[in-house]
Amino acid sequence: MPKGATTMDILFNKTREQCRLIGARGGRAHARNLRLRPAPPPLPGASLPQPVPQNAHQTSLQLDAHFPWLAAAFAPHQARPLRRQ
Repeated sequence: MPKGATTMDILFNKTREQCRLIGARGGRAHARNLRLRPAPPPLPGASLPQPVPQNAHQTSLQLDAHFPWLAAAFAPHQARPLRRQ
């Protein structure tokens, strides 16, 4: 390292081409490390429970029961007439 060079000079005083090469070098190193890392072991044989199939109406009724304050959120309503003074 030249005398007087700081970490900032090493990191930031680069041309676009030098920055591209540094980034490419890091990408290649990352890919190499991923290839060398052993594959994770498979998960145990316990399967996830399958959801019970429902239609949209049944699901809507369940949501209305769970969130009663939202039950009429999308129900059509009549607009109130404007009051004129």
